[in-house]
Amino acid sequence: MRIKKITSVIGSKVYTDSGDYFGEIEEANLTENKIDGWRIKVGGSVLSLIGGAKGVIIPHQFVKAISDIFIINKSALPNNDADFGDVKEDLI
Repeated sequence: MRIKKITSVIGSKVYTDSGDYFGEIEEANLTENKIDGWRIKVGGSVLSLIGGAKGVIIPHQFVKAISDIFIINKSALPNNDADFGDVKEDLI
């Protein structure tokens, strides 16, 4: 297992496990020296799904992978019933 510094992942791009762009990591939330969650600056088509908020906090348990990019579980999204494909078509 390769260990990364938290500072090295700030600014990393975040995608859902279905391959949709979600945003960028802004900061890590720590509780008792452990990562509790990630503040993500939302971008792309997801922005319209969260009601005008500029970012969300995703609990660390929903992060599936951390490397050059983050992959999060799609069920971590505020609106689980939303389909990104429909949103992209509406915006075009």
